[in-house]
Amino acid sequence: MQWSVYILLCTDESLYTGISNNVARRFEQHLSSKGAKYFRGRQPKQMVYLENGHTRSSASKREAAIKKLPRTQKLQLLSSTENQLTESA
Repeated sequence: MQWSVYILLCTDESLYTGISNNVARRFEQHLSSKGAKYFRGRQPKQMVYLENGHTRSSASKREAAIKKLPRTQKLQLLSSTENQLTESA
């Protein structure tokens, strides 16, 4: 099963990083407040980063590494070649 790491831009301009094996379903869960507790009091605005091709283990490790980055480095990721986000995602 293929896992993905994603970053969402929230209505309060914060960045949320997560993993999923079905990113579209997970985004809908976040929108409907059935996702992470992080979205109590804020809403996801749009997906701004996507990195595919992980196992569950590698996705979890990558998520942890991204979460440790300062905001400036997370913003740099958005325009990096690692961002596999397309219009269809």
